[in-house]
Amino acid sequence: MLGFFVFMYYLYIIYSETFDRFYVGSSQAPWKRLQSHNTSKFNTYTSKYRPWVLKAVFEAGITRGDAEKIERFVKKQKSRALLLKLIDEKFVPNGKLAQLVRVPQVRH
Repeated sequence: MLGFFVFMYYLYIIYSETFDRFYVGSSQAPWKRLQSHNTSKFNTYTSKYRPWVLKAVFEAGITRGDAEKIERFVKKQKSRALLLKLIDEKFVPNGKLAQLVRVPQVRH
């Protein structure tokens, strides 16, 4: 029997408690990206607001384009209220976010 792997792309939301800021990104490995946001030697947006904690992870699609489309949509909203809804485990994404599937292993 031949098997194949489908690599999922994820939308993730990280939070800096020190600076009370959220960041939204997409990646095939959001847990690895969190580590990178917290340790990268490069001067980036996220390097200024360390440390970051992972608040939510969602399956966003099987292509990078799928995940980036959702990421752009969320960022364009410029809505803290939306981010607070997304990190609420009881919130069920709908509308343009209906394709998101929460990854339950993330603990706050």
